[in-house]
Amino acid sequence: MMTETVVTVQPNQAPNNNTTKPSESQTLSWLKINLDYFRTLPGKLKIAEIIIGIICMSLASPAFRSGTHFFLFVVTISFIGSLIWMFVRVLGIREALTLPIDWVLSEFANTGICAVLYGIAFIVQLVVWSTPATYYRTANIIAGVFGIFNTLVYGIETYLLHKQWKSTRVAN
Repeated sequence: MMTETVVTVQPNQAPNNNTTKPSESQTLSWLKINLDYFRTLPGKLKIAEIIIGIICMSLASPAFRSGTHFFLFVVTISFIGSLIWMFVRVLGIREALTLPIDWVLSEFANTGICAVLYGIAFIVQLVVWSTPATYYRTANIIAGVFGIFNTLVYGIETYLLHKQWKSTRVAN
């Protein structure tokens, strides 16, 4: 035998839902988009790093020699790091998260390592492609030259972050 279930609907009564859904404005309310970051010198340097990184990746691809493999590795890792730090700054993640992280020191270390690796990578790229009359030589030499430019940009940003880190440190 089957049991029957009867549901009575009354027309002017609102449904009783015990589940509450956060509104769309509350779900990401901790993010504060800071587009003014791009008007500052560090913001402009970050944009330059990303644009020059894209140029380096497009000129050095495909990697026909082992030195270019290393160059593209450094360019790609630095590009990803720059994108992450740009989003951390633009979305205000530093201010939203209350983690015991020295954000300036972390970005300073990342940018400094990228500057040193870029310096090594552009030298390797230029040395590997210095042999005359090889296919894709011109594009790879230009990629190495843009690597020099990005090394300088990373170096300037490292210097600015070092100054900022020194000014925010608490005297012991």
